[in-house]
Amino acid sequence: MTIALPRVAMLGVGSMSGAVLQGLLAAGVSPDSVAVTTRSEASASAHRFTGLHAVASEVDPDANRAAVRGAGVVVLGVKPFGVVDLLDEVAADLEPDAVVVSVAVGVTTASMEAHVPAGVRVVRALPNTPIGVGLGVTGISAGASADAEAVALASSVFAVSGDVLDVPEAQLDALSAVSGSGPAYVFLFVEQWQRSAEALGFSPDQARTMVQGTVRGAVELLARSGSEPADLRRAVTSPKGTTERAVAVLQDADLADVLEHAARAAMARAEELSRL
Repeated sequence: MTIALPRVAMLGVGSMSGAVLQGLLAAGVSPDSVAVTTRSEASASAHRFTGLHAVASEVDPDANRAAVRGAGVVVLGVKPFGVVDLLDEVAADLEPDAVVVSVAVGVTTASMEAHVPAGVRVVRALPNTPIGVGLGVTGISAGASADAEAVALASSVFAVSGDVLDVPEAQLDALSAVSGSGPAYVFLFVEQWQRSAEALGFSPDQARTMVQGTVRGAVELLARSGSEPADLRRAVTSPKGTTERAVAVLQDADLADVLEHAARAAMARAEELSRL
């Protein structure tokens, strides 16, 4: 399968943008159509083993500027505090109608648009790490400079590896607090559940098989059945049975309130980052 995209430049490949890159390659995007820059030569060398054109800025100071020349889509994968400086560095070399996509939390489209030439279109995207295995969820928000074509082009980078939600930028931090941070919530749940299984006398391998197999099976059942999670929960919970007693303990913990509190903490941090 071959995915038709313009030349893509990925500037700075960290954990999140690295997952996006994995998703693109897994979906059939040709490595020849992707230019990658990293900070270190060791990281660039690792990417070159996969057939990508990767250059380290510590070796070639012109790496980022060279990567964006001829690129229709430029993905900024640096930390939030580095986005503006990176845009200042490459602004003069961006194609006149390029679509610049940031995957950084807390960096607004308005702040990016102030550092790119007129005609360059700015979009924010907040994916989550499962995009690396083709099951991502990505929120997309257009800047004032981005037309429908730019949003569609940016969306296509992420849609090959999962679901894309087009939302107003005011909602993007909330989306990230749910789906962007969400994998960490799931991993923490699995981690703690495995510990509880070990406390009941099971070995780490047995606990891993039981917990991860149960989570995988339950999620797949939810996806295939088309049922609401509450309906599936009730189907497992016999009146006056063991599951009912266990579920009552979890409900007493008010999981919905805990998850909302966690999401609001993430949103507050995104707001702090936007002011840095």
